[in-house]
This record gives sequence, structure tokens and C-alpha cells, in this order.
Amino acid sequence: MTAKTIRTSASTLFAITGLRNPILFAAAGLSIERIGILAAVYPAVWGAGQLITGGLSDRIGRKWLIVGGMIVQAVALGMVAAGDSFGIWLAAAMLLGAGTAMVYPTLLAAIGDVAHPEWRARSVGSYRLWRDGGFAVGALLSGLLADAFGIPTAVAAVAALTAASGIVVAVRMRGDDHP
Repeated sequence: MTAKTIRTSASTLFAITGLRNPILFAAAGLSIERIGILAAVYPAVWGAGQLITGGLSDRIGRKWLIVGGMIVQAVALGMVAAGDSFGIWLAAAMLLGAGTAMVYPTLLAAIGDVAHPEWRARSVGSYRLWRDGGFAVGALLSGLLADAFGIPTAVAAVAALTAASGIVVAVRMRGDDHP
């Protein structure tokens, strides 16, 4: 598979599978084994980390874990975009997992904090609709960006949007909703 083949099919692959990072890694010449390691590290750190961060958000509150997690995710994505070696991408995958562990259980807990039990499930459903819809639209748009400007540019755009989202949370979210 050539870099040109990878680049010209990026929008289709992004839209169908979200394979942004593995495509970037393959285009850089990483082996399937190393790509597999990078693909496994992110969810492993995320999964194990949220066992800690979920309880931490119960003790210290939600806002700053969400903000901090989004900023960590943005930095990690910036490292993916700018990186060119397995070591940098491995560190980025660990940071991305840590940032996601900070955000993921905390966002759901924040909904639970403010949603009345009679409409809590509906609130989670609405959150998931917009969250998952964002993944779908983001996959299509980042694929178009990758086709037009290259995969690193698409990853950098996602990093910038993630950082902007963290800033919006820092400014707009109240910090006193957690009991």
C-alpha cells in the first residue's frame, strides 16, 4: 500500500472506521505489530485510568477533570500530528488514554449530578446522540481535511477543536453542580 493510496482513500476510511491514526502510522512505515501496540495502548490506559478518575471526580468535582482531560487529549493529538516516530506516538497514545479517562466517566457523572431521576436516562440519550453524531460528522470532515491537506493536518484540526472545547467548558461550566 502506497502513501498515495492511503491518502486518497482517507475520507472513506475515516467515515467507515475512524482509522485516522493507524493510517497515519502505516503511511509513516510502522510495522503492523507497532501499529497494533499503539492501537491497544490508548484504550488500555483509558479503561484502567477511568477506574481512578471516576472516583476522583466524586471527590474533587467534575469541571476541572473535564477541562484538564480535554487539554491533555488536545496535547496528545498535537503530538500525533507532529510526531514521526513510534516513541512519540506511544507517549501520545498514553496521554490520549489518560485524557479520555479524565473526561469520559466524568461527563456521564456530570449529567447524573444535574438530571432528575425521572429524565436522567433521556438526558444521557441526548448527550450520546450529540456525542456520537459528532464522531460521525467529525469522521467525515476530518477525512475531507485529510484528503485535501494530509492526515497530520486533519489530526491537528481535531486537536485544536478539542482544546477549544476544553476552553469552552472552563468558561461555561459551573463548578458547583457536584454534591
